[in-house]
Amino acid sequence: MIRLLSTRLAVGVGGLALSLTAGAGVASADPNIDSMVNSPCTYDQAMAAVHAENPTAARYLDQSPPNLKFLQVFLGSSADQRVNLLNQIKNNPGIDQALPVFQQMMTSCVNY
Repeated sequence: MIRLLSTRLAVGVGGLALSLTAGAGVASADPNIDSMVNSPCTYDQAMAAVHAENPTAARYLDQSPPNLKFLQVFLGSSADQRVNLLNQIKNNPGIDQALPVFQQMMTSCVNY
């Protein structure tokens, strides 16, 4: 059951990677994941941040239930689980462009 959920999340995040690339700038090849792993934000805060700071990415995210589910699972996970989730998606197409957007969302969400 956990393996199936993990596979579904990894597939969903492939879509997240592609959807969040809209409006993304130049990506770092090796992003610092600490801000994502240690974010104290709730799902509502993260969604408010992306809607305020990257409306284009927010529109794509809103249209993808698997990506929204991934975000809920990610934010409800422990730091170790978050690292595992990020490792599962690190080679997905578009991830280099998506991670900076995701990182911004996880960093700035404390303001919402």
